[in-house]
Amino acid sequence: MPTIRLERLVKRYGAVEVLHGIDLDMAEHEFTVLVGPSGCGKSTTLRMIAGLEDVSDGEVYMDGKPISNLDPKDRDIAMVFQDYALYPHMNVAKNMSFSLRLQKRPQAEINKKVMEVAKMIGLDQFLDRKPGELSGGQRQRVAMGRALCRDASTFLFDEPLSNLDAKLRGQMRAELALMRQNVKKNMIYVTHDQIEAMTLADRIVVMNGGHIQQQGTPAELFKNPVNKFVAGFLGSPPMNFLDAELVDEGGTLMAKGDGFNIALPAELANRAQKLALGTATLGIRPSDLEYSADAPDAASFDLNVVISEYVGAQSVLICSCGDAKITVEIKSETPIALGETLRFAVRPEGLHLFDPKTEMAI
Repeated sequence: MPTIRLERLVKRYGAVEVLHGIDLDMAEHEFTVLVGPSGCGKSTTLRMIAGLEDVSDGEVYMDGKPISNLDPKDRDIAMVFQDYALYPHMNVAKNMSFSLRLQKRPQAEINKKVMEVAKMIGLDQFLDRKPGELSGGQRQRVAMGRALCRDASTFLFDEPLSNLDAKLRGQMRAELALMRQNVKKNMIYVTHDQIEAMTLADRIVVMNGGHIQQQGTPAELFKNPVNKFVAGFLGSPPMNFLDAELVDEGGTLMAKGDGFNIALPAELANRAQKLALGTATLGIRPSDLEYSADAPDAASFDLNVVISEYVGAQSVLICSCGDAKITVEIKSETPIALGETLRFAVRPEGLHLFDPKTEMAI
């Protein structure tokens, strides 16, 4: 499979620049997910790789060869769109085989390929049906099947699950995860849903404002975000942020704020002291707070429970800490009463600091 490289990729619409010199390398057989809020440039980047948008500056390379001037049909790329883009008058088999029929492949070869792909994605019983006779999830599978039949080297997915309801999205995520194990191709996937990104990606590329904020494995980005934006965007529920003053108390650096005074672990404290910061933004993920009545003061928060959301095995608590609100994730069997003040220990490895001016991680 070819490697794909974006070099100083720029996109302008008139005088407005929406992509500001993107540099990105995608390895062969890698499932790369571009994720970010609406308007961050992720779909524009995907469409430039596909050839559906012109490149204003920079270059797209495939196996070291520039492809920005090639027509979409010459790029060996198959794309799955958000709105399925199926032909309503054709049945499933004809929709899936459309590109093969354009290439005038032998009918026996077309039939074999369509059946092979249909079995893989669970559509072999629906080949004679029209798109209007299928559910949303089935129509999306037809769109994916059409891309797979094309047998391109690279598959592009532009928010393919965004039109599905929550249950179907979960099912389709599982099917996509299974498909990527069976299909050894380059896959580039665009979504604004960080859960899709975390569960599907070999590598996540977080974008915002036309820039790449950070890229890496889901675990790398979750545990070591480079800035406050990445920290807050990845993770559900999102990371808590608290304004803190950094104070040395008897040789221990403390993060002190309204309703808390937390000792920082040595490595984090050393980094903060090197920057000589007096204040910082303290970040804590909801899953890094644990109910513990006997936790020491310097390693815990005393939080007043305002809201409890039961979501099955877990409950999400919205708590007050001084004037701030903190989200906590706990096991649902933990006895909790609204209005109660409880002590939550914080895992030292779950503490993050961000520079309040640059918002970069410390």
